[in-house]
Amino acid sequence: MRNSLMCGALAALAFASPAFAAEEDEAPICTDRPAKANATCTVPVGKWQLESSAGGWSRTEAGGAETKVLTLGSSVMKVGLSDRSDLQLGFTPYARIETRTGGIKSTVSGVGDLTVRYKRRLTAADAPVQIAAIPFVKLPTADGDIGNGKVEGGLAMSLSTALGNSTLTLGPEFDLLADSDGDGRHPQLVNLVNIAAPVARGLTLAGEIWTATNFDPDGTVTQVSVDAALAYAVSKDVQLDAGANAGLNKNTPDAEFYFGVSLRF
Repeated sequence: MRNSLMCGALAALAFASPAFAAEEDEAPICTDRPAKANATCTVPVGKWQLESSAGGWSRTEAGGAETKVLTLGSSVMKVGLSDRSDLQLGFTPYARIETRTGGIKSTVSGVGDLTVRYKRRLTAADAPVQIAAIPFVKLPTADGDIGNGKVEGGLAMSLSTALGNSTLTLGPEFDLLADSDGDGRHPQLVNLVNIAAPVARGLTLAGEIWTATNFDPDGTVTQVSVDAALAYAVSKDVQLDAGANAGLNKNTPDAEFYFGVSLRF
């Protein structure tokens, strides 16, 4: 559940090569949403970009307990630092977690954690394989019932290449997370394979398989999902999106849905 909220704050969801309706002499907006993959592109130097999930919802049922998570306004604000790098701040202003076990219902709500990311594209703009590195740190700004109150971080990589009219993106990631008992740190390994392709003017479809293995001393937990997302370019600076994720094992949310908007200015 903590991973779902972090994905929302990070804006979790991305296209490697969106198809946008834009003038030939202007670069279209390129985002790290929807889907979970990160794009290798960065925000143009001096530009600002807001990538926001207007709403997100997930449901998990395991061990006789049902958990529903609602997030509103999970956003990432970016600023271009150079032609190859940008700085990103991610935050969830509202999260509501409802748990029902044996007929007993409990609900908590509040703000989420703050995540700071730095993206650096490591390859030339015309390289056949694009590579970006994204170190990040999560700061414990969430209410006590929402977050774990610990500083956590990691390094995400994005590798993308063209496959005909489509783009293939790989997203290995290493996280250093707090132990569930609050004493010490442990690794989590994340991997994904994402394929994105234009399906109509301004409309891009993406599909991916995502896995995360959390090596907590209290027990290793693996999550697996299959995801699908759509992005539509309203203009060169505005993108709308929506997506759905389906969990493939009991540790993963059974279903997740979200929709959002990205603006460059």
